[in-house]
Amino acid sequence: QVQLVESGGGLVQTGGSLRLSCAASGRIFSIRDMGWYRQAPGKQRELVAAITSGGSTTYADSVKGRFTVSRDNAKMTVYLQMNSLKPEDTAVYYCNADIKGLGVPFYQVYWGQGTQVTVSS
Repeated sequence: QVQLVESGGGLVQTGGSLRLSCAASGRIFSIRDMGWYRQAPGKQRELVAAITSGGSTTYADSVKGRFTVSRDNAKMTVYLQMNSLKPEDTAVYYCNADIKGLGVPFYQVYWGQGTQVTVSS
């Protein structure tokens, strides 16, 4: 079984920082892209940031310059450093990863369970 387990969410004041982590575990052969999405109440899930296995990154315009995505391939973990947080960043944050399991001939997208980030004004 392949799992993604997130940690690091919480309540923070405007201008504060949080760091999210998402660790993959299980019978994994290879991981390609990893990323973070978020979903605010009443809104669609949106891409926040993504990183390839080679380290190339993509960011939503709304978080550029404030958020940084990184990964540790040896630990099969992706991180999201969030600085200068705003109330509009409040959402459930989900990590996802493109993973090829042992003995599986193709990649599948896996999702974490989500972690709440709340930014108070």
